[in-house]
Amino acid sequence: QVQLVESGGGLVQPGGSLRLSCAASGSGFSINAMGWYRQVPGKQRDMVAVMTTGGSTNYADSVKGRFTISRDNVKNTVYLQMNSLKPEDTAVYYCYGDIAAPKISFTAWGQGTQVTVSS
Repeated sequence: QVQLVESGGGLVQPGGSLRLSCAASGSGFSINAMGWYRQVPGKQRDMVAVMTTGGSTNYADSVKGRFTISRDNVKNTVYLQMNSLKPEDTAVYYCYGDIAAPKISFTAWGQGTQVTVSS
């Protein structure tokens, strides 16, 4: 069984920084793309940043130049460094991983971590 556990959310003032982490636990699997989505109440979950195993990245236009995604393939962990945070970045942030296991492939999601940007 694969489980993704996020950490690092919280309350920060505009212009501040936060670093989110997401670690995948379990055995007998590999992870292809890993990344982050975010969701505010009443709206759809939107992509924030994605990184492939090979290191290719894709960012939402709204976070380019402010957020940086990275990952440790040995630890099956993905990170999101968020700088110059704005109130509109307030959301629940979810990590995900495209899981490849024997006979099955699926997308796993974390439980979400709240990020609030407010003065």
